Amino acid sequence: MTILVTGAAGFIGMAVADRLLADGRAVIGIDNLNDYYQVSLKRDRIAALEQRHGKLFTFAELDFADMPALQALLADHPIEAIVHLGAQAGVRYSLINPHAYVRSNLAGHVNMLELARERRVRHLVYASSSSVYGGNESLPFRVEDRTDHPVSLYAATKRADELMSETYAHLFRVPMTGLRFFTVYGPWGRPDMAMWIFTQKILAGEAIPVFNHGRMQRDFTYIDDIVAGVIGCLDSPPGDDGALKAGGSRAPHRLYNIGNNRPEELMHLIAVLEEAVGRKAQLDFQPMQPGDVPATFADISAIAQDIGFAPTTGIESGVPRFVNWYRDYHRL
Repeated sequence: MTILVTGAAGFIGMAVADRLLADGRAVIGIDNLNDYYQVSLKRDRIAALEQRHGKLFTFAELDFADMPALQALLADHPIEAIVHLGAQAGVRYSLINPHAYVRSNLAGHVNMLELARERRVRHLVYASSSSVYGGNESLPFRVEDRTDHPVSLYAATKRADELMSETYAHLFRVPMTGLRFFTVYGPWGRPDMAMWIFTQKILAGEAIPVFNHGRMQRDFTYIDDIVAGVIGCLDSPPGDDGALKAGGSRAPHRLYNIGNNRPEELMHLIAVLEEAVGRKAQLDFQPMQPGDVPATFADISAIAQDIGFAPTTGIESGVPRFVNWYRDYHRL
């Protein structure tokens, strides 16, 4: 049997597929390779997976918002489980191109729910986001907290995904787990994220944008810890037992925060980056950006209790690993 991984050319999707394949599990990866950021990086991720794992990995360039194309691709492939990590990402980009989020994060998510229902998969694990907490000022963020005041369209689509998943789990009893990711970073990371932008600009001698005048906190989570959590969840689907699940459902659907449980001051991150790069950063202090929040902090007690999730990588060790990969990838 095969595991379907959407967003396989993305940062987290590639890393999860790599671990599944390394464990000897066949993976079909799909991604539409859109140009939200450079397509060359996405193609390099797929090439790395193909080189490492050969015929165990099958990749198709496909938009999962296109249901007929999705069904045609998978017609002859039995699917055991789905790891749905594909989405239109980015808070700030949702202010510019809202329709991309509606197509991918809403219509596309419904397609994956329908596929899970039709195939009666063992488990659907899907990506949500810490952005669903909006302007919540109570820290740390708990899965029981209210999430009905999103401050960006991206966040609203991710919360909508959770609600639609709850409906499908209730109606069709498909086991599902939604994961609220907190600021993931590491090798093969995304160019629109702070870790990449800061590293790039420090190496180029350019000023880095520091929003909210540096008064920001983020629960930076290293990619290896994230992958361990995703696969731990995948291998432990929620039971259809009527018991109360994390997030409040009695259907076979649960919601988890997946973060480092250790928020870092933005200025401390910059200091760690400066040491790893070996150069001082030029700082361009700017006000808070629309749709952004001043702090994120994950309460991971639910996923720790249920799955045994225990992140081990702080930024002091994770940031140098990213910087080393960045230098190698760009031959610097």
